[in-house]
Order: sequence, then C-alpha cells, then structure tokens
Amino acid sequence: MADYLVIVESPAKAKTIERYLGKKYKVKASIGHVRDLPRSTTGIDVENNYTPKYITIRGKGPVLQELKNAAKKVKKVYLAADPDREGEAIAWHLAQALNIDTSSDCRVVFNEITKDAIQESFKHPRAIDMKLVDAQQARRILDRLVGYNISPLLWKKVKKGLSAGRVQSVTMRLIIDRENEIKNFVPEEYWSIEGTFEKGQKQFESVFYGSEKERIKLTNENQVKEILKNLKGDEFTVTNVVKKERKRNASPAFTTSSLQQEAARKLNFRAKKTMMLAQQLYEGIDIGKKEGTVGLITYMRTDSTRISDTAKAEAYDYINEKYGADYIVGEAKKGKKQTNAQDAHEAIRPTSVMRTPDSLKEVLSRDQLRLYRLIWDRFVASQMAPAVLDTVAVDLVNSGVYFRANGSQVKFPGFMKLYIEGTDDQTEETTKLLPEMEVGDIVKSLEIIPNQHFTQPPPRYTEARLVKELEELGIGRPSTYAPTLDVIQKRGYVQLDAKRFVPTELGEIVHQLMVEFFPEIINIEFTAKMERDLDKIEDGESNWVKIIDEFYRDFENYLNHAEQTMEKIEIKDEPAGEDCENCGAPMVYKLGRFGKFMACSNFPDCRNTKAILKLIGVKCPSCETGEIVERKSKTKRTFYGCNNYPECEFVSWDKPINRPCPKCSSLLIEKKLKKGVQIQCTKCDYEENPIQ
Repeated sequence: MADYLVIVESPAKAKTIERYLGKKYKVKASIGHVRDLPRSTTGIDVENNYTPKYITIRGKGPVLQELKNAAKKVKKVYLAADPDREGEAIAWHLAQALNIDTSSDCRVVFNEITKDAIQESFKHPRAIDMKLVDAQQARRILDRLVGYNISPLLWKKVKKGLSAGRVQSVTMRLIIDRENEIKNFVPEEYWSIEGTFEKGQKQFESVFYGSEKERIKLTNENQVKEILKNLKGDEFTVTNVVKKERKRNASPAFTTSSLQQEAARKLNFRAKKTMMLAQQLYEGIDIGKKEGTVGLITYMRTDSTRISDTAKAEAYDYINEKYGADYIVGEAKKGKKQTNAQDAHEAIRPTSVMRTPDSLKEVLSRDQLRLYRLIWDRFVASQMAPAVLDTVAVDLVNSGVYFRANGSQVKFPGFMKLYIEGTDDQTEETTKLLPEMEVGDIVKSLEIIPNQHFTQPPPRYTEARLVKELEELGIGRPSTYAPTLDVIQKRGYVQLDAKRFVPTELGEIVHQLMVEFFPEIINIEFTAKMERDLDKIEDGESNWVKIIDEFYRDFENYLNHAEQTMEKIEIKDEPAGEDCENCGAPMVYKLGRFGKFMACSNFPDCRNTKAILKLIGVKCPSCETGEIVERKSKTKRTFYGCNNYPECEFVSWDKPINRPCPKCSSLLIEKKLKKGVQIQCTKCDYEENPIQ
C-alpha cells in the first residue's frame, strides 16, 4: 500500500514519475482540469464580487471520484501540476475538490521530468501560491465575461458560431491593419547602380554610394543617367579601406514564443503542432531499457531565457570535447529577459545535452526528432563562443562618383559552427570575399548596370511574424499564442495564402463591429495593460476583484449600447459557379467549422454538399500519401496544394506534373513564361524546351 498520492495532469507523466519515486508513492493523472465554469452560462456572479461558480467538468466525475478514493487511502496528497499559472490553478481546484488544506505543503513543482529533478522537488514541497491562482482566475473570468457576452450578440446579429475573445480580437486587428496597409500602399520609384569590378583577376560586386560628402538616394532615371554620364572610362581609384573585426553573439535558448517562431521558419511547423510535439518531449519518451521513459526537454511554456548552472556545466563539457575549449562562451549568458517574464523556471532546453539528436533517431518520430534537434542545437549554441567576422568596406571613385563594396569573412565560427538563427525573410548572412585592396589602387569596372525598383508594401503576417508581434506588444502569454491562431482560422476569420494570414470577409465584418462597439477590446495598449495588471495580481501588487471591476464597469456600458443599436448583418452566399447534381439549383460557398465547402442553395429541401477540391492527378511529393489539388487564393490566383492540409502544407504556385525528373527523380512543374510553358525540375537544373 502506498503512503503518498501524487496527482499530475497527464497519464504519460504519471507513469514516468511513479517509476522515479518508488513504491511508497502512487501517481495518478487528473487529465487536465477537473473543475471549470459551466459551458451553458457565464458562471460569474457579477453582483457578488465576480464570484465564479465552478462545477465538475462533464465526463470528469469518474476521474474525480477515483482521485477521492485514492486520497482516502494515503497519509498525504501531493499536487504536482505544471509549474505555471494554469498548473497552480489546477492544483487549487484539486485541493478544493479533495478537501486539501491549500496552506499545507501539498504543492510540488519541477521544470523537467528526470529522476534527479523529481526527487529533488519532493524534498521542497510548498503551499499553493494563491497569487498565481488569483492571476489565472482573473484571466479566466475576464475572458469569460468578454466571450460569453459578445459572442451571443454576434450570433444574433451576424451568424451562429462566431466568437470574439480578448487576445483573439487584437490579433485580428493586427492582421486587418496590415491588410489595409497593403491595400493603401502607394509604391515609390527608386534606382540602384550595381557594378562588377576586377582587381588582379578577381571579380567582386560594388554598388553606387554617392559623393565624397554624402550618400545619394536615386529616385528617377534622369538622375541615374546624369551620374553614368559623369563616369570617365572604366578605371576606379580606391580612396578608402576600412577593416573591422565584429563579434556576433549566439541567440539565447528558446522561450515558448521564440521556439514557435523558429519552428515555423526552419521546420515549417504551425504553432499548434510545435506545442503538441514539445509537450510529448517534455512529458517523456521511452528511450530504451537503460533509461526507460524520460522527459527529453524542460517545461515548454516559459518566458525565461535563464539556464541552470548544472545545465551550463554539462554543455561546457560537451562543447569542450566536441569542438575544443576555444568554442566555450567566455562568460555565462544572461539572455534578454522579457518584461514581466515568468522566471520561475528555465528556458526550453534538453534535460541532458549528452542525449544528442543522433542518439535518439531510433526512438523519436520524424517530427519529434526535428523539433528536438532544433531545441538541442539552439541550447548548445547559446553556450558557445561568439563568432568573429572580419568585415571590410572599400570606397571606389571615378570622376567624383563613389561606389562602395562590402565584404566579410568568418575569422572564427564560434556558435555558427553548430547553429544560425533563422529570419522571417529567410535571408542569412553570407560571406562575400573581396580581393586585397589598398588606398591608391586602381580597379577596373567590367559592367555597370542601372536598375529600376519600386518600394514594396509590408508583408502579410506569417505565424512566426505574428507571434513575434504579439510578444513584443505584450499581448497574451506563451500559452495563448497557439490556441489564438488556431481559433481565428477555425472561425473562418482568416485564411492562409502562401502561409500568410489573409482576413476573410467574415473576419473583416466581425472586426468592424468590434471597432464600432467595443473599441477597448481591440485597443492594443489597453490589452497590453490588462496583461500587466494580471502580472501585478501574480506579484501581489493588485487585487483581482478590483482589476475585473475596473474593466467590467466600462465594458457593461459598451455591451448595453451594442445590444440596443447594432443592426443585423446578412452575409450573402458566394456563387460557386456550378449547379447541384441532385436538383439543378446553383451551388454556393458556405463557411463551416472546417472551412469553406460547397452546398446546394436549395437547402433545406436539398442537402447536397461537397468539398472544394480539384484533383490534378499528381501524388504529393512531400507527404507521399495525399493528392495535389488545385485551389484559389483570395485574389483568385490559382495555386496547388496537398489535400491532406493542414497535416501536410505542401504548396506550389506552379502546376506539378505526373512524371518525375529524368535526371534526379524529383518533382517536375509547369513554369509559365511570357511565351508558353516550360517544364522544369524543382531540385536540379533539368528543363525542357518551352511549349508554345
């Protein structure tokens, strides 16, 4: 008979932790929350200090009863939910349901599921932190008051199934504001002059800079012609050579948001998928008989970039053995801590750097391994020495016209030997070598070409850019980003076009109603301030009832005004351009739970529906199980994607064809040219003569 009961959230964790603790401990899972606000009503007693009315979640009765029965048979119950606000709230709800004194040392927290971390955490149990509970409860109540009051209004005035949450509404504002920027963008002309030069049989590139006194921006063709007219011959004199040594530091280990961003850039993972895989790596993977099931990474919901001294020491040992002492960082990296970061635990890192990605190839799925490798590489690189680059800038002059050539060379790779952070525009620093030049040297221009350009509008948000923007603005918290991006897609407020968010007509309608009737909810600064207020509750600086009351008094006025004055909006169905094969009535596009589909306009007399798919007879080259289908973007541009989307995110603007490349067996596509179509390989240089 066990002496102690430990309650965690997931069965996977329960099995692993029980093995670490031994026979005196019985570990059971609550499978998340056991109590919550009712789904059928708001569940908040506004007149009684916003008291929440919690009930047992439907279907959790047997789980709760099992926990109660187990609790009666032991000396003590330990609550070991996740080490964050949500986990603290789950522990508090369990304490309430099981009649456990919340001021007793019943709460155990750990940042990683390894034997040493688990056993050490049980040496230091503590009371439930009511400040954390209050902060989470305030967020839950706030979101319930917003969602359960605005959503029914939207159902009545627009259509059923809509929602308008706090973070969700601000996220939509960012997407729609960006779309308006793009629509209203007026391109401006500008020019560049690029030259190819030669010195000592070595060629290099240089661009027009200006005059001896200042940099000159080229805005029109006449200006460019005047400059080119001033050039005399093809000889340029080197007038200035500036050499510098520059250090480039490694990025810190991952936080939740930076992991989501980098996984999107480098692995093409959606935020939801990244968090699902990270959860699996955290809770434990069976890695063989020697170690059994073990958590491979630390807790994946964190704002902190802090690394424990133990983890640093292990990383230093690995780096020293693998790369040498020169590659170890000179001093401990503190990292840039986010404002109001929950620094109770560490950055996301491997629980042991000695479990290299290659050593886990046989036990991890393909996607688990890719994410683990990303986390492992980033952490190890964060403890490596800076890269050292030699940079050089050379000024070339001909008749008072200055060109500038920039070059760089990696002098010492440091962390770059292992890992380089991705960027949203996918441009990485490249090495450009220049020939040795000194002041007074003569170089020869081989070609000087003027190029006309036009400024481009800001790009639409990718998931990575949007997560970064939300974080920088202080909107939401790590745990909210993935579900927020998921819900705006499920509601049909946005579509993904070339992996970028485009608002739908429905999204713009709902947003406009929010702008008109609930301006505070979509106010970025107001929402960011609310996040700071929630942090103050956690720090014990504010009372949660006071924070909620200050918000609700104004919100109630907005709500009453909206209910009285908001007019009903009718969204007309878009014709699909074909007739129903059952009754002959026109088919229309409908928006359902899983996106757009075609339905008969004669509903409910005819209930014919079908998916919007146009197969082209080509297997998906990415997942190899799906079929390539023709789709339309919002601007009616044709593109091609896998019918297994969103599990497979293969897309192509060019039409794939049903035969492999004869040279490398990769995918062939039809590339549209000005005159005809050319078949090209997507991997090698194979191409066929254009078809007129």
